[in-house]
Amino acid sequence: MARARKIQTFRLFFPAAAFLAAITVPLSVWAVQSGTGWPPGLLGAGHGHELLFGFALALIAGYTLGPQPPVIVLSLGGLWLATRIAWLLSPDSWTAMILDPLFALTLAWLAVPRFSAAKKWRNRMVGPLILVTCLIPLVWQASPWLSQLFGEQLPDQRQLMHFAILCLLLLMTFMGGRIIAPAAAGTLEKKGIPLEARVQPRIEAALIILLAAAAVFILIPGLAPASGMTLLVASLLILIRTLRWQLWLCPERPDLIALGIGYLWLSVGAGTTGLTLLAGDPPAASLHLITTGGLGSLSSAVTLRLYFQRARRKPPPRLWVWAMVSLVSLSAIARFMAGTQPFSEPGLLWLSASCWGLAFLALGVRLAMPMKLTAS
Repeated sequence: MARARKIQTFRLFFPAAAFLAAITVPLSVWAVQSGTGWPPGLLGAGHGHELLFGFALALIAGYTLGPQPPVIVLSLGGLWLATRIAWLLSPDSWTAMILDPLFALTLAWLAVPRFSAAKKWRNRMVGPLILVTCLIPLVWQASPWLSQLFGEQLPDQRQLMHFAILCLLLLMTFMGGRIIAPAAAGTLEKKGIPLEARVQPRIEAALIILLAAAAVFILIPGLAPASGMTLLVASLLILIRTLRWQLWLCPERPDLIALGIGYLWLSVGAGTTGLTLLAGDPPAASLHLITTGGLGSLSSAVTLRLYFQRARRKPPPRLWVWAMVSLVSLSAIARFMAGTQPFSEPGLLWLSASCWGLAFLALGVRLAMPMKLTAS
């Protein structure tokens, strides 16, 4: 009997994630600056919600689910699209409140079991981490009611968003390292340069413990400074790990250097957020260094690299790589400079939104171009 045809999940979710990212940030600025309040789902923390639970979860789906039957890919994609539309147009509706956690829980149901066969604890933690990340939209929706029942002791939606960003930081630190280490080692070995520091398991283990602790601490009243301290230590370890990969010896592979830049953004974001929390200041601006700088750079580098490997059997062109890295990095810097009251700096805010939107619009168009769809 012929094997049932499957399609790669990333072929749907990577371009969908890029297009969502391209419209979400500029529209969120427009919603406030225009005075129209449209779309309502992007007011306040709405753009953060969509970038975390729409954009990031779509990336997780594309990266972890692999080849699936078309009915699963299309059904999950349809659920994701319906959730995004419901949230953007009416975030307080029952439809949005039901679809939001439903998509995340469906993703967890499909993705988490794929990591159950791992032997080492560092590998086994990926499944529970994805599960926790996918549970956050459910807790987010329930938090106003839970606060009425149990009082102010429970984390509010702002704290849940900070927790989600630190969970994402841990996931990016782990997955990014597992992508960069073998790629750097293979490239250097072809040049006759042995790379002894590859995965660096001790540093990786320390980062898992530190970043998990930082995420938990940020939920507990009074422990924000402890979260800040652990983030500072983690920032230093991420920097050391990146330097030990010696990516500057791979100038012919701009895709690897772009991954390294994205990984360095995680270090910068973790360190800056750590200092902010230790100072007792709001971390909104510094957290954007993790999301805009780290997530933006790593996601664009990984998706471009995967697309060109499958479509052309070669790394992405230099122009694509450097354009994406430059636009996303400029977006991160401008957003950080806009501070915790970004609408008081409209020029910087629009610069950040425009660079981000342009980068991911171009990426979405590239990723949507035809290539071989059948799983190998």
